[in-house]
Amino acid sequence: NATAVKDNWEKIKLKEGRESVLEGVPMSLPAVVKAYRIQDKARGIGFDWDNAAQVWEKVEEETAELKFELENGADPEKTEAEFGDLLFVLINYSRFIGINPEDALSKTNMKVIKRFNFIEEQAKLSGRNVHDMSLAEMDKLWDKAKEMEK
Repeated sequence: NATAVKDNWEKIKLKEGRESVLEGVPMSLPAVVKAYRIQDKARGIGFDWDNAAQVWEKVEEETAELKFELENGADPEKTEAEFGDLLFVLINYSRFIGINPEDALSKTNMKVIKRFNFIEEQAKLSGRNVHDMSLAEMDKLWDKAKEMEK
């Protein structure tokens, strides 16, 4: 199957002189895409979890580590590192459940833009400016935009 062919390809490349499995991942890729490719390459040589439940356990572990850093006033670099670890494992989880994380995030970005545009339009229609609206007012419009999507 395609997965077996891909896995075999990585092994052949190592035998042909590539020093690292990860050499084939361009450094210029956007971070989400790069993380996905790194994980896919590692999977190709068997460095992977067996199932999605195991990855989800890691998501929970990384979430707890980030929460700990945030609650205990850690230095910003440590907090950033824990946040990065959480993003990395979430991207890995996406691979296990068959979701392209770049596509998922792009779609969410578009959804947020659409909802925010709705808030701005509604503010204008009522003769107001979003800068003068309270968070509660904007949240109410956000919920209305969300409801309209259904």
